[in-house]
Amino acid sequence: MQITRRLEFDAGHRIPDHQSQCRHLHGHRYAIEITLTGDIIHAAGQPVNGMLMDFSEIKSLAKQHLVDAWDHAFLVYRGDAPVVDFLASLPDHKTVLLEAVPTVENLAAIAFATLNPVYVDKYGNHLRLEQVRLYETPNCWADAHRCDFVTN
Repeated sequence: MQITRRLEFDAGHRIPDHQSQCRHLHGHRYAIEITLTGDIIHAAGQPVNGMLMDFSEIKSLAKQHLVDAWDHAFLVYRGDAPVVDFLASLPDHKTVLLEAVPTVENLAAIAFATLNPVYVDKYGNHLRLEQVRLYETPNCWADAHRCDFVTN
């Protein structure tokens, strides 16, 4: 069985080597879709009976481990010195330093790596993170699949 939970957040970034508008500081209304696979839980009388995982728990874990950190933050490549220095000069600015340029592809990969250990076989139902889809705009997104990152 497969289920997906969608969350949205706002964040800024720039792509320093881009040859068009994306080289400038700008922001997006991102959407992240977290897809889990596993077996349906059969536990009469339990709140998770008939589910893989409660959607509210998927949301809570995603917010705790990723979304709250990225929401209303500037996602910046550590090697983008002018922007790193500029953001450091702003008092109490919410900045997330990344080891990769914050393209939607790299952000989806980082999100998958961050969330993969969070959704473990909590209920004995073979629960696991299967895919993270990150929308940069309604028409542009990247998918990070389990097979791209995990060999088992």
